[in-house]
Amino acid sequence: MSQVTKRALEASLKNLLLKKPLDKITISDIAEDCGINRMTFYYHFKDIYDLIEWSCVEDASKALEGKKTYGAWQEGFLQIFEAVRNNKPFIMNVYHSVSREQVEIYLYKLTYNLLFGVVEEKAAGMNVSDEDKKFIADFYKFAFVGLMLDWIRNDMKEDPNVIIDRLSTLMRGNMTKALEAYRTDNPLSKPSI
Repeated sequence: MSQVTKRALEASLKNLLLKKPLDKITISDIAEDCGINRMTFYYHFKDIYDLIEWSCVEDASKALEGKKTYGAWQEGFLQIFEAVRNNKPFIMNVYHSVSREQVEIYLYKLTYNLLFGVVEEKAAGMNVSDEDKKFIADFYKFAFVGLMLDWIRNDMKEDPNVIIDRLSTLMRGNMTKALEAYRTDNPLSKPSI
């Protein structure tokens, strides 16, 4: 029953965002639109931003399900773009209503899990420290989040397929080269710049 109520609250918030900006929506508005009382809202979420984060995480989890592999990361990222575009009124309202830092933090969490899964897969059988694998995942995370933020800022005009194709071209083989360079059993590891 909890997931049903959370989904209903999410639907109410998205419905209200079609009519007015986020900073004009109250918990009472959401509860009334959903047909519940305010205390029921607080049973599930601490505030509206908690509901927004939950909604984004749920949408992203669906988009990324089964896509945390090297062979499927492009599809996972493409589905993130599509999920964002499908929820454009919601995303644009959130993007313009909360600090850029909050949006970045959310996107960093989301993409890091996907990228770390890809790095782990590519590092199988290699002697690479967890710290170095995290560093590589972070590098790609910052690149992807920057691309997505620019895409959102530019009103989602560019075709996500083009963005993913360009990113794929840059990444092709480079992750493996990076892992090889960070192997602890490689005498040439960690080359100087």
